[in-house]
Amino acid sequence: MDAAARQEALKRLDVLVGEWVVEAEFPGLEVPAGHSVFEWALDGQFLIQRTQAPNPAPDSMAIIAVDPETGGYTQHYYDSRGVVRLYAMTFVDGIWQLLRNTPDFSPLNFRQRYAAQVGEDGNTIRGVWEMWRNDSDGWQQDFPLSYRRIRR
Repeated sequence: MDAAARQEALKRLDVLVGEWVVEAEFPGLEVPAGHSVFEWALDGQFLIQRTQAPNPAPDSMAIIAVDPETGGYTQHYYDSRGVVRLYAMTFVDGIWQLLRNTPDFSPLNFRQRYAAQVGEDGNTIRGVWEMWRNDSDGWQQDFPLSYRRIRR
């Protein structure tokens, strides 16, 4: 991947930069909103996401990097439980996807994916986390997760 293609891949993520209210829906639980900030780091070469979440979700930090071989992205995820995960990520035409299909830094007793759509105004993101525990059940909804921008 040349420098121009890398810069174009990074530029696509600029829509995420800012401060967001994060809302998760867990069946049978009333959960207050969380807070997330996306900001550029190291001369704009990486996008950092820091999230403060109410129980039962952990606080977390993610570092998003361009994959030099594919032009896609890798999200390095860390949280307050000590969990470390590695997600393959795409961000094309306002569709944000994260996928964890292979073993990484934590046991892979289930696969995970997140698929979300950025709203036309760029100030909302609505998506759903799903899990795959076994072949007979396939992908099952874990929980909806939405973002609402409060500051650019």
